[in-house]
Amino acid sequence: MAAILLVVPCLKDNFAFLLHDPQTGATAAVDVPEAAPVAAALAARGWRLTDVLVTHHHGDHVQGLEGLVAGASPRPRVVGAAADAHRLPPLDLAVAPGDRLAVGSLGVDVLDASGHTVGHLAYHVPAAAAAFTGDCLMAMGCGRVFEGTMAMMWASLGRLAALPGSTRILSGHDYLDANAAFARSVEPANAAAVDARLAAARAAGPEGVHVTLDVERATNPFLRAALPAAAAAIGMAGAPAAEVFAELRRRKDRF
Repeated sequence: MAAILLVVPCLKDNFAFLLHDPQTGATAAVDVPEAAPVAAALAARGWRLTDVLVTHHHGDHVQGLEGLVAGASPRPRVVGAAADAHRLPPLDLAVAPGDRLAVGSLGVDVLDASGHTVGHLAYHVPAAAAAFTGDCLMAMGCGRVFEGTMAMMWASLGRLAALPGSTRILSGHDYLDANAAFARSVEPANAAAVDARLAAARAAGPEGVHVTLDVERATNPFLRAALPAAAAAIGMAGAPAAEVFAELRRRKDRF
């Protein structure tokens, strides 16, 4: 049986995710912005939480974790970055980019997604054709570069962009309306594709925010920085892709 993915809206515009392995009954939560919606989703399906995968330390991704696992028996395994362990909830398994872990029978590859924060991780689950990207690669956007550098974020986006095009990108927030407005502003010639994606997402509800990497490549301006047409649209024809990306991110910060 195929893995089951569930999108759980939390707070104002956050998402948690549940990854369920029907073969073993194992279920992982990816980030826990608040406990109650995740607990309700687990209870509604009769799933037992076995793992929590943390992308990064920001409170709106971890503040519900202790409430979710408190009193659980056995206590779920909490997984996060070894490099960030000092500012994450207590970890049972500290991992680093390049590691592979398992949720039941599902292999999970740990990727470096630094830039938004230093130590940010993404989790790629090939058997589920899914990548949990936190606040690195986001729906039609990318996270602000708070702790890392533009070069670091561009490298992280490149690692994620190298995944199979059929990979569903599951990111931590719904900023789709603002991201679509920015995408139109920097590449008007691509506005029809952006608008079609936005309309489809809103028709589908929370699940519709999270699309395949192929769709992100077609509509996300930050993944399009290496395209000559995208660079030319912001007056940077012939510039290195990393510089185009950095200019796009600076413009988005002011947008």
